[in-house]
Amino acid sequence: MSTELAANFFVALSIGFLGSSHCLVMCGGIVSALQLSMPQVSVLQQLKLQFILSLGRLTTYGLLGALTGAFGAAVLVKLGISLFWLKLLAGVLLLLMAFYVARLWFALTVLEKLGSALWRKIQPVAKALLPLDSGSKALGYGLCWGFLPCGLVYSSLGWSLASGSAYEGAVLMLAFGLGTLPAMLAVGSFARQLSQFKNNTLIRAGAAVLLALYALYTIALALAPRLF
Repeated sequence: MSTELAANFFVALSIGFLGSSHCLVMCGGIVSALQLSMPQVSVLQQLKLQFILSLGRLTTYGLLGALTGAFGAAVLVKLGISLFWLKLLAGVLLLLMAFYVARLWFALTVLEKLGSALWRKIQPVAKALLPLDSGSKALGYGLCWGFLPCGLVYSSLGWSLASGSAYEGAVLMLAFGLGTLPAMLAVGSFARQLSQFKNNTLIRAGAAVLLALYALYTIALALAPRLF
């Protein structure tokens, strides 16, 4: 893994973690409903089904990241679009994510409306898998869950598109998905403590500043060859 990809992996992981408060708003009801739909088995078995659900969701993220990354690479070659534009897009999206994490501007939520039509087609398939009384149903539902409209997911996909590589696109989306896992799997007092940590003003402000600086660095890398 290159140094740049390793840095992007860490940034995507952080975005997933810090942005997962929004994930809880979007998906919290789903998580609760899914827990209720699980059979009356041991806590360990329910946790296993939750992990399988998350595996399905992350698989969808990874596949979508690979597809968008491959598409970005194809666009570069076939349409002759300069890497400059994709890198610039990546920087702008990162800057929007920084505003989102800082809770200064929620422009990314507009993207959620774009995926609503697709989700309406997938949702009946997901509902048909309930109740989640087997690992295969949990995996199938998780695969569907990955298509739930979310501004952070779609902006991360835009970042994957800008990576210009199927491999890097998949890595970025998987890192984002891994970052959301603690919030999705947390229960009880740990969930409250995790939420308090993420919502701490200094934590969010510090993370937003670092993300904004990385966004500006990405934009500068894109602009440098044209300015100097």
